[in-house]
Amino acid sequence: MGIENMDIESGTETETANQANQIEIIYEDEHLVAINKEAGLLVHRSWLDKGETRFAMQLTRDAVGCHVFPVHRLDKPTSGVLLFAKSPAVARSLTEAFTAHKVTKQYLAVVRGFMSEQGSVDYALSFKPDAIADKFANLDKPAQEAVTHWQSLAQIELPFAVSKKHATSRYSLMRLTPETGRKHQLRRHMRHLFHHIVGDTSHGDGRHNRFFRTQYDCARMLLHAQTLALSHPVTGEPLLLKAGLDDQWMRIMEEFGWINSTED
Repeated sequence: MGIENMDIESGTETETANQANQIEIIYEDEHLVAINKEAGLLVHRSWLDKGETRFAMQLTRDAVGCHVFPVHRLDKPTSGVLLFAKSPAVARSLTEAFTAHKVTKQYLAVVRGFMSEQGSVDYALSFKPDAIADKFANLDKPAQEAVTHWQSLAQIELPFAVSKKHATSRYSLMRLTPETGRKHQLRRHMRHLFHHIVGDTSHGDGRHNRFFRTQYDCARMLLHAQTLALSHPVTGEPLLLKAGLDDQWMRIMEEFGWINSTED
C-alpha cells in the first residue's frame, strides 16, 4: 500500500515537472522554429530576474534538440509568437528583416475605454534603460520615432464603477500593429492615449488591473502577439505564424462575448 502511494506521488511530480518544461511549437523547419510564448516567461536568462529558472530560449532548444538564436523579443508579461533561428546566418538575415521593417507584427490587447474604429499614434519614445542590462548605455539618446496603428475589434460597457468618476467601465479589444519596435512601445503608446492595457503593472492603471484580478481571476497583462508575417529567410516564401490565446484570455473573450471578434 505504501509503495503504491509512493509511486503515485513520484509519477505526479514527474508529470508536473514535464509539463513545466513543455513549450508550444507553432512552426518548425530546418532553419526556423516559432513558439507560442506563455505570459510570464522570459525569452532568455537575465540579471534582472535572477530567481527565474525557465526561459523560452532554453525550453525551445531542449524541445527541438539544437541551439536556437533569438531574433526579436517579447516582454516577459506578453504572450504570443516568438521566432528563433537555428543558425547564426539565418539569425542575421532575420534580424536585418526586423530592422528594415520587413516583418509585420500584430497584437491583441484589451484596453480601458472605447477607442475609435481605427487610427495611428506617432509619438516618439525616450530611451528607458534597464538598471543592469543597459548599465553602460548612452543615457542621453534623443527620443526615438515610434508609430503604432490600431483597429478596434469589439467593445463592452460593464456595470461596475472601477473609477469614482464613472458608474460603468468601458473596455475595447484592439488589434495593434507596431510600425517600429521600441521598448514597451505598445504599452507606452496606449498609456499616452489614456487607454492603458489591462494588466500592465508598469504603464497601466492599477484600478483596472485589480478589477480584472478580483472580478475575472485574470492576473496577466492582456497583450498577445497574435501573428508574425514575413518572407522565409531562405526560401523567400511568405510565412504567417499565428499563436492561440491562453485560458485567461479565453475566459475574458467568452465573458465579454468577443470569441468571434478576431476573425478577419
